[in-house]
Amino acid sequence: MGLQKKIYLLFIALSTVTFVNAQNKPASPAASATGKINGATISINYSSPSVKGRVIWGELVPFNKIWRAGANAATTIETDKDLTIEGSKLPAGKYAFFVIPNEKECVLIFNKVAKQSGTYDYNQKEDQLRVTVKQKASDTSVESLVYTINKNSIVLSWEKWNIPFSVK
Repeated sequence: MGLQKKIYLLFIALSTVTFVNAQNKPASPAASATGKINGATISINYSSPSVKGRVIWGELVPFNKIWRAGANAATTIETDKDLTIEGSKLPAGKYAFFVIPNEKECVLIFNKVAKQSGTYDYNQKEDQLRVTVKQKASDTSVESLVYTINKNSIVLSWEKWNIPFSVK
């Protein structure tokens, strides 16, 4: 086989691989939510996994274990002004956001080390704030994880749970 034909076949093979990879969407695409609460601009950056017929709470996301509140790298929450989360002060800044869910309530964690790869780098000594909230069951299922910033709250919704927390 001549050199020109080998180069041509290599080009076709590489083009095919590139085309196939371009067709694959990420399993947990990057997502964000931005809004204002009481004059503060809040931005949440996360990867949004889908239910895909799985049981999320207590199985895919185990009870009583720290979870990155999304997929891939840890979710981040950033505010340009001090906030009050469930009655406790959170200074302006950027935080990694984690959740420890269980059957009755969820511990929400705002960690000072914003850039973390999931929970692997997590160090509890770097927690700025921990609050406990009660999740709410929903009659309808949310397929892809989503954060919603409302007038006085933020809600994490996924599968048949909403995890709301008050923000002032």
